[in-house]
Amino acid sequence: MGMPSVPQLLIILVIVVLIFGAKRLKNLGGDLGSAVKGFKQAVKEDESTPAEQLEDASKPADEPVMQKTDDQKSV
Repeated sequence: MGMPSVPQLLIILVIVVLIFGAKRLKNLGGDLGSAVKGFKQAVKEDESTPAEQLEDASKPADEPVMQKTDDQKSV
């Protein structure tokens, strides 16, 4: 079974538009585009993070930093 031909793809597209409606498909396409854009941006930021920062973050701290909560301050 090979790839569908152009007329078959057009028929499928018409059926999908009839089922979901053009407005809903437009919103879905916009949401999908935003998700892909966010993913690409996250990957780009991750690649630009220096390896030294990643290594420093994986090392345990010498002393744990603890903050007092309101309950501990009132005792």
